[in-house]
Amino acid sequence: MRITLIEELAKKGNTFTFDELVGISNTRKDVLWVILSRLEKKGWIERIEKGKYMIIPLGAEKGKYTLNEFVIGSLLVNPYCIAYWSALHHYGLTEQIPNTVFIQTTARKKKQEIEVFGVRYRVVRVKDTKFFGIRKEWIEETQINISDREKTIIDCLDKPQYCGGVVEVAKALKNENLNKEKLLEYAQQIANSGVVRRLGYLYNLLGTDIDAPPLKTRNYLLLDPSMPHKGPKNARWRLIINLDEKMLGTLE
Repeated sequence: MRITLIEELAKKGNTFTFDELVGISNTRKDVLWVILSRLEKKGWIERIEKGKYMIIPLGAEKGKYTLNEFVIGSLLVNPYCIAYWSALHHYGLTEQIPNTVFIQTTARKKKQEIEVFGVRYRVVRVKDTKFFGIRKEWIEETQINISDREKTIIDCLDKPQYCGGVVEVAKALKNENLNKEKLLEYAQQIANSGVVRRLGYLYNLLGTDIDAPPLKTRNYLLLDPSMPHKGPKNARWRLIINLDEKMLGTLE
């Protein structure tokens, strides 16, 4: 019975949930929990979180086998998308390798920081209106959700603390594959004037202008909220430039 269950689950992918197991079995739930515990002890499956498991391939050693961190991240919360620094690195828009996998969601999660198989995950909850610009991509035979290139940039400008700071966005904006019209559309859709201002300022440094709507505020925001709160003011974009522009060296 146990082998049959694993074979059936494996047909659907290399991960499964307890609810999926219930759906393919006529066995009582209390008995299924016992079966799962035994399968885990035998090294056939590994627990990711309560009620979420991965199947260990034949010949692989328990404790030494794992899946791609994006695949595991896709199980931690629903809805979700891989975002911020993780997506930035996935697209080759940063040379920095984040030591945390960033997951964006609109759902509540009791723990925002989770460690699974030695990998750290950070769950970032956003408003429904900020949850868009998501594409699907295949990784290790599993389809995962990830923010597209332009939405990744906009998310990072919205919450620079989750991407290594505005400096990383400045580097990414030099990529010729970015669609400037989509960037501006997303910047306005996310409904954070700071995003439009940061995007406009950085593109000005690149020697490019964007067709941003006129600012309707006299308030100043920080260019990078994760940096010290002091610096000269930029009147056009109503920003406090709290970064030495030499730090944006890729913009020379």
